[in-house]
Amino acid sequence: FVIWILFLDANAWLTSHRELDQQIVEKEQNVDFYKRGIQKDQNRIKALKDSAGIEKFARERYLMKRENEEVFIIQHADSLKKDTNE
Repeated sequence: FVIWILFLDANAWLTSHRELDQQIVEKEQNVDFYKRGIQKDQNRIKALKDSAGIEKFARERYLMKRENEEVFIIQHADSLKKDTNE
């Protein structure tokens, strides 16, 4: 009975511990991933706390500009989508 429980059963001690170890490794990797994401978000929040950071974000993300200011957007040929009908 002991041999059956330890080695041969579908819920055998060895196989169940191997699966649990794999799950633990996956969960630890998830923790690391989310910690890096939290750190990145905290750095972004810290950068947006001052007016210069907010202005930089608005200019880059939403293409905003100041009054009486001209903004030129330069697109390189390799960044443009080519029309397939030509």
